[in-house]
Amino acid sequence: MKKSIVSLKAVALAAATVCAMHGAQAANANEEATKRHFASLIAPGKEPKLAELTMFFTMMPKGGDLHHHYSGAIYAEQYLEWVDKEGFCVNKTNYTIEKNKPAEGCLSGEAVMNDTTVLANLLQRWSDKDFYNHSGIQSPPDRQFFDTFAYFGPVASTNTVDGLQRLKQRAIQENVSYIETVFEIAPIAQDADFDKKALAGGVGDTDFAALSAKLEKDPAYTGWIAAYIDNVNKSSAGIDDNQFTLRYQPFALRFLSPSQVYSQILSSFKLASSHPKIVGINIVGQESVNVSMRDYTLHMQMYKYLKTKYPDVKLALHAGELSLGMVPPEGLTFHIQQAVDLAGANRIGHGMDIAHETNALAIMKKMRDRKIAVEVNLSSNDFILGVKEQSHPVTLYRKYGVPYVLATDDAGVSRNNLSGEYVLYAARYQPDYAEVKKLSYDSIRYSFLADADKQRLLKALDGKFTKFEADIAGAATQAKR
Repeated sequence: MKKSIVSLKAVALAAATVCAMHGAQAANANEEATKRHFASLIAPGKEPKLAELTMFFTMMPKGGDLHHHYSGAIYAEQYLEWVDKEGFCVNKTNYTIEKNKPAEGCLSGEAVMNDTTVLANLLQRWSDKDFYNHSGIQSPPDRQFFDTFAYFGPVASTNTVDGLQRLKQRAIQENVSYIETVFEIAPIAQDADFDKKALAGGVGDTDFAALSAKLEKDPAYTGWIAAYIDNVNKSSAGIDDNQFTLRYQPFALRFLSPSQVYSQILSSFKLASSHPKIVGINIVGQESVNVSMRDYTLHMQMYKYLKTKYPDVKLALHAGELSLGMVPPEGLTFHIQQAVDLAGANRIGHGMDIAHETNALAIMKKMRDRKIAVEVNLSSNDFILGVKEQSHPVTLYRKYGVPYVLATDDAGVSRNNLSGEYVLYAARYQPDYAEVKKLSYDSIRYSFLADADKQRLLKALDGKFTKFEADIAGAATQAKR
């Protein structure tokens, strides 16, 4: 009897082994077929097949979006819904939101949506839509981009539960399983004495420590930190499931006064060290404006000081979002280096000025060795900075082994999605399938997720690619018949 049981177990084990071998062979065959199909879409010397690339990347599992601004990701049409929900209206003359009920010259969001001309004019202000194919009065592209936030700002933080759910559903639709979003401005305070001393060039660690102690005793400031956590708890309820995961980064605005920026950086560190879903911190705002440039090194010193107090907090810093001509040449020479060496950044957002930085090769070697990934945003880099094709420094990061990921930046402003960024990348730089597949996995590997969550999403990605490659292989076989 025992021998029979042993024999049955042996047979079952052998059968399982054979099935596994056949499964692995089929998976390998599907991957090879997918490689061939993808190569046919971007064959050298031929026009890339953009429609097929769009379908391919919409279907392809894309891991995560690591450079994502919550308010800039919401489309204008959704903000118009919130205008009505909040009882506000849109001024028909200047397209700003007024906190009044609709009246003559001030329209409801629904009325805007139903007036084709008004909606078209609004979208030219609330997003980048039609910028290059319309004859309307226009500001420079960088101002067009950054000015949009003032238009929808009055409702941007009003319906975060709805907003995050919409972003989740949109992500699932295009096979994105993770977003790490820059979410809501960090709690802020101001100190006139600190600002005066900082503008005179005289603040250091002692001043940082003194301001920290003062802020930690301010009930309004500490209350705002508590309210921020409550908002994350409320807004994130019901978001995470087996299809999708969302994590958050508070942010500082780099164009504010020194004390305001420090207070935001401090509260960001406190938030990230006290809540499991707040996984990193950031600094945002146009990098080329006067205050941002003037105080850049000071901001990096603030991060350096607070990093010693909160060593486990992760930093994803916008750095080097500059191009030649936006600022004097010397302004292009140090932003990425200081973000890495002074602030201790774990990821770099944009990283566009690397070719101009002093000791660029040494910086890229350090980033490669330390695994400091760059968040590459092709659409917004093209629109804001006018940098694209072979001028884009992704070509340098690619050549010198610096890790990078593809991201959307502000999908609602740019009217894009992550699939479109992959299409741009493939059409411009003709990677092979293994490279774009690696980009998908790297967007999870270089996330700030806890290790258990990271491993969970990577394992899920394995299964999603197995199905995707089977679908592509099957479609390729049918197309040959």
